[in-house]
Amino acid sequence: MLETLSLGSFVILAIAMAGAGAFAGVLAGLFGIGGGAVLVPILVEFFGFLGVPEAVRMHLAIGTSLAIIVPTSIRSYLAHRAKGAPDAALLRSWIVVVPAGVILASFLVAVVSGDVLRLVFAVVAIFISAKMLFNRSSWRIADDLPSQPWRALSGGLIGFVSTFMGIGGGNLNNVFMTSFGRSIHQAVATSAGLGALIAIPGVITYVIIGWGNPDLLVLSLGYVNLIAVVAIMPMTLLCAPLGVRLAHSLTKRQMEIAFGLFMLVVAARFIVSVF
Repeated sequence: MLETLSLGSFVILAIAMAGAGAFAGVLAGLFGIGGGAVLVPILVEFFGFLGVPEAVRMHLAIGTSLAIIVPTSIRSYLAHRAKGAPDAALLRSWIVVVPAGVILASFLVAVVSGDVLRLVFAVVAIFISAKMLFNRSSWRIADDLPSQPWRALSGGLIGFVSTFMGIGGGNLNNVFMTSFGRSIHQAVATSAGLGALIAIPGVITYVIIGWGNPDLLVLSLGYVNLIAVVAIMPMTLLCAPLGVRLAHSLTKRQMEIAFGLFMLVVAARFIVSVF
């Protein structure tokens, strides 16, 4: 499919992918997300332009997004950790349950349609947007994180849902932690580390479940396309520290509003694509 593109079209696509990578990198640092909420919609359009069949387009976008999230989330987490912001204890308590949720979701993805994945993405994005835009102190569930086993179950659920969306879990974890008395800045910093816990097992399983599919784009390992990874990843790594610096310069409410508006736009885009 790639061979049908002219040199000019390929250059335009490469520039677009680099721009998407830069934007995703800034968001990764700013919100502690892997950038998947930006990358998945863009990759869907990218693969559609290249002629990837609709049946596998969303799956390929999600798997590729997770592959890009791995180094981006690690880079973002290290930058946040240098400022002493993440909750390392929470991440240690999730080191088994989050990957377990990821693996379960990855194999379920193999049997659902692209439209189902789009709708899951949109519904969760709307929920997150509402929580952030209309957040009130009275909406807080408790003053501290839940004890076990609820904490473990929460981590497993975040890993499960995030894998359906091709995101690093920061979107959901930000809501989770702020609902239990933690600041948005600590939530964002912790979410950066969570991205690696989700993306690494996610990439492995997306490679496995997509292996040998004849409808995939050239240079794809299962549902991970190496062309998009190479085009996008350098810019995400370069720009993630910029987002970290921006995050520590904003107020709590500014962060919430920016994050909520961003997720609302993403949700609208996916709903339109389905209907």
